Amino acid sequence: QVQLVESGGGLVQAGGSLRLSCAVSGRTFSSYAMGWFRQARGKEREVVAAISWSGGSTSYADSVKGRFTISRDNTKNTVYLKMNSLKPEDTAVYYCAARAAKYSGSSRYTPDYDYWGQGTQVTVSS
Repeated sequence: QVQLVESGGGLVQAGGSLRLSCAVSGRTFSSYAMGWFRQARGKEREVVAAISWSGGSTSYADSVKGRFTISRDNTKNTVYLKMNSLKPEDTAVYYCAARAAKYSGSSRYTPDYDYWGQGTQVTVSS
């Protein structure tokens, strides 16, 4: 069974930075495309960033483009989300997710993802 555990969330002032990590169990992490999503209170879950199984392809929501960077380390079974220039509107619970279909490209489509972490809270104060 695949398990995903996020960490790195917290409280930060506007303009600050955080790096989220998502550790993934299992031997086949390197074959999974991964994504970061977020859900603010009272809103639907939305994609933040996605990365292909190889790391060669990434995509971002327009709202975070140029500020956030998704990356992965297949030797550590971990995917990262570096968040710079944070804004109060970035406040949300952030989730990482994995696609079960092996060797997939990056996807911003929520139903493409099969495994989800429990989420980590990011709060940006103004």
